[in-house]
Amino acid sequence: MASHTHWSYGSDTGPDRWGSLDPAYSFCSLGKKQSPIDLVNAEPRPLPEIEFDYKTSAINIVNHGNSIQINVDPGSSITVERASYQLVQFHFHHHSEHKVAGQYQPMEMHFVHSNDKDELAVVGVFLIAGQANAALAPIWQNLPEQPAPEKTLPGTVDLAALLPKRRTTWRYSGSLTTPPCSEGVSWFVMTDGVEVSTEQIAKFGAIYPNNFRPVQPLNDRMLVSDSEHSWTT
Repeated sequence: MASHTHWSYGSDTGPDRWGSLDPAYSFCSLGKKQSPIDLVNAEPRPLPEIEFDYKTSAINIVNHGNSIQINVDPGSSITVERASYQLVQFHFHHHSEHKVAGQYQPMEMHFVHSNDKDELAVVGVFLIAGQANAALAPIWQNLPEQPAPEKTLPGTVDLAALLPKRRTTWRYSGSLTTPPCSEGVSWFVMTDGVEVSTEQIAKFGAIYPNNFRPVQPLNDRMLVSDSEHSWTT
């Protein structure tokens, strides 16, 4: 999904400069439907349920230099309005990329899905400070501190256990949050977060303290939510 031109979250090749690093990254500066955004003043409406069919997967972990990613075994998917997307991978940002009514959350987890037309759907889950997350423990015990090729860790991860119990969402049309910042990505951000311990947050933050893209303008897009507890200004 990205070309090989180096990018980062640092000053020289960071988000403010992504669009000028490579012509393939032009959407990063010219796009009008970019992600992440500030999730605020969403239009409340009933929305079709996301049907999650998440399985248990081996822990195929890779530190690719900008985040830590888990490439999942085939077989997990979501279905929205009869459109099915296969889960490909999930990864982490510290702190969150989306804001909630102007406020960042400690971390954000992105579940990246693709369909047979190569269209992307991303489910975002905020990681908030609380109890240690047992489902993430097998991953956190072996977080690769330096960039390294994919490695399969001992044990498995229960993908369904990584989701909040309540499945209400914010939804909007956006983009990848990393180069090439391609648009046409369907975003589903869970309104409820999942707890992780402060120690878990700190352990990831010691590896990637600031691997987030700043929020982008909403422009003329519609932001909707089926949650009664959506934050508003």
